[in-house]
Amino acid sequence: MQDEGRLAPYAAHAARSRGRRHPEAAAPTRTDFQRDRDRIIHSTAFRRLVYKTQVFLNHEGDLFRTRLTHSLEVAQLGRSIARPLGLNEDLVEAIALAHDLGHTPFGHAGQDALNACMREAGRRAGVAEEDAPGFEHNLQSLRVVDRLEERYPAFDGLNLTFETREGILKHCSRRTARYLEQVDGTGVARRFLEGGSPTLEAQLCNLADEIAYNAHDIDDGVRSGLLSWSQIQEVPLVGHYRAQALEAHPGLDGRRLLFETIRLMLSEQVYDVIDQTRSRLADHGIVDVEQVRQAGPLVVFSDGMRQSSAELKQFLFRNLYRHPQVLDTASKAQRIVRELFDAYLAQPSEWPAPPEGARPRRVADYIAGMTDRFAIREHERLYGTVLFP
Repeated sequence: MQDEGRLAPYAAHAARSRGRRHPEAAAPTRTDFQRDRDRIIHSTAFRRLVYKTQVFLNHEGDLFRTRLTHSLEVAQLGRSIARPLGLNEDLVEAIALAHDLGHTPFGHAGQDALNACMREAGRRAGVAEEDAPGFEHNLQSLRVVDRLEERYPAFDGLNLTFETREGILKHCSRRTARYLEQVDGTGVARRFLEGGSPTLEAQLCNLADEIAYNAHDIDDGVRSGLLSWSQIQEVPLVGHYRAQALEAHPGLDGRRLLFETIRLMLSEQVYDVIDQTRSRLADHGIVDVEQVRQAGPLVVFSDGMRQSSAELKQFLFRNLYRHPQVLDTASKAQRIVRELFDAYLAQPSEWPAPPEGARPRRVADYIAGMTDRFAIREHERLYGTVLFP
């Protein structure tokens, strides 16, 4: 059990958690945040992440990141930042491992397609455009841990602590927040309506997510052949650490040079976040979690690193995420999601429909839980079309 006596006063302490939706007795050997992490790791949704797209489909190569390996990298970076700040590593790990549980097959392409399907279903049902329920993967991650996992006899979901659930819901529209306020009762989305911030651990995971995907998308982009060294070294952040790597190791090239460049970049970003967070905590005089909630963002990059990170994200968007090959794959993936949605909505007998809820939401739950390869097989079964040989 982590010695919570060593945590900083502004860290989230499991002993002072806002609790679970369904009260449970404390475990004899683990804190509540440790139990959250363990429940997440043993969940069905977590295992499915191994066959869910990050950028490249699973069948495109054995070494590309998946949602599972991405989540593990976020957890590692999160713990590396949390420890020197005196934050709760167990809470950081739980949030990091759960933050993508609600992601659809085929990454953001699948999410966009399912969102459009849900909005169209709402319009057909006569719901006003601004009220038509869409699909948000952060809300779906919360839905997975609150309702969709079926592991325990006494409750649906995993019955996680408020702090873990709050960290999972890192983005939320005001419309969705209002809905959660009506049906949830725990206040997990209240900050999106009233202002305020989540725990430092939740803020940290949000930034660790960005650090992780920027770095590993460079690696996967080069591995795929869609990005070249000549391209990425023009990005100031990458070029700077490539030069550092060559200064320390003259003649270094190939994958070792790429790995060393990324390693140096990751290390510097981690140190930058630690230094800036310490500075902001001191400037604001933060001494407890409630002050954290009122202070606004505290886990941040320096101005220079934030600008450099933004330039890298813009580069990846233009040259990798919008690459014709990636867009072609995304187009096929969106077709699969749209046509599965239409087929299941029209023919409930074609899928194991859950017993409760409106049919479009149940269809969305079913599709969102699919792995890439299961969705591909289902589409081939229903339509007889092979889009990914």
